[in-house]
Amino acid sequence: MTLDYLPPAETIGRLPNYHFPPYITLAHMFHAPKGWAIHNREMSQFVLQYVVDGFARYPIGDQPYETRSGDLLFHRPHELHSILTTDDQPYVCISIVFHFGEVDFPFEELFRHRHLLGNFSGHPVETMLSQLVSHYRQPGLLHQMQCQSLLMAILSQASVSSSSNSPEMKKYPQAIPKLVLIKNYLSDHLHREVQIRELEEISGLSKNYILTLFRRHVGMSPMQYLSWLRVNKAKELAIQSKLSIGEIACLVGYSDVHTFGRMFKKKTGQSLSQFCANLIYS
Repeated sequence: MTLDYLPPAETIGRLPNYHFPPYITLAHMFHAPKGWAIHNREMSQFVLQYVVDGFARYPIGDQPYETRSGDLLFHRPHELHSILTTDDQPYVCISIVFHFGEVDFPFEELFRHRHLLGNFSGHPVETMLSQLVSHYRQPGLLHQMQCQSLLMAILSQASVSSSSNSPEMKKYPQAIPKLVLIKNYLSDHLHREVQIRELEEISGLSKNYILTLFRRHVGMSPMQYLSWLRVNKAKELAIQSKLSIGEIACLVGYSDVHTFGRMFKKKTGQSLSQFCANLIYS
């Protein structure tokens, strides 16, 4: 039996270089084969499940969830759950399984009984999850401590975002349609250079107002958001196609593959080749 399925007390002696919690027993990125599913599983540890790409139904107890790219789910020990993929869509996820040993960590204070913590596509949490998987695959105390540090940062950021995003959005209801319009425009034109004046023209808003709107609701500037869209599209193409890195770079707006490579590594902490190498298919 692998460590992620064991009761917490039975894992501690088997984890090298762990001298304090949190204890991470699994961190991987998984590309589900067609027809893959898990039915009525119960874990003894905490689980974070992040959808990198695709779709899956993910009931937890009597709560049904439909998860899509960017969604982050959290469930507690002994919560019955299933993961149900569909034949017409891929499912690529990052799974982090962990516990705190004998420490009674106050998760309910952080998440207040929530399972779906929010959508973190283009959010720093997404980068931290990928970095955690990368460090987990490497031996040694330094990488183990990096994993622990990243996990605590992910929990903190997820708590802040899930508790503050909705009320903040409700304060500015008149601005949300404009924000959606601009985000859709960036998504539709990620294959080319986009100027801020284009966003002014399509929205009727000033440059300063657009910048304020994005920082308040998205947490980054429009151009930073465009970079995140390109990163996510590159990941999608790497997973779902056999295109070369150069071809992917062109499709996401970069004529120079080296410039694309530097951008991708800056945003994710790893190269596109490393991202693909971290995928587990079975």
